[in-house]
Amino acid sequence: MTPTELWSADTDQQVTCLACGQTLDREEAREYDKYGDRWDRDGKTFEYLCKPCDRDRCHQPRDGLEATLVAADAGRTDRESFLRRYCELDAGDTESARRRS
Repeated sequence: MTPTELWSADTDQQVTCLACGQTLDREEAREYDKYGDRWDRDGKTFEYLCKPCDRDRCHQPRDGLEATLVAADAGRTDRESFLRRYCELDAGDTESARRRS
C-alpha cells in the first residue's frame, strides 16, 4: 500500500471525540496523544478531539502527567480519594523541583 493509499484509508475513518463524544470524520478531528508526543508514532494508537474541544484544551507540556494520574489511581478510585492523592503527588513534584533549582 502506498503512503497516499494509507492516508486515504485513514481519512475515511469515523472517530469519536474523547472530550464530548461527538462522532466525526477522521480528517475533521485532531490527534490527541495522552503522553504529549504525537510526533513519535511507533506503536501508538491515538485518540481524537473535535476542533472545538481541541481549541479548549490546555496545550502546555504534560511531562509526567500520565504517570501522576496512574499513581493517583485515576479511574479506579472515588473522586475525593483521587484528588487527595493527586494533590499529594503534585505537591511532592513541586517540592522536588524547587529543591533542584
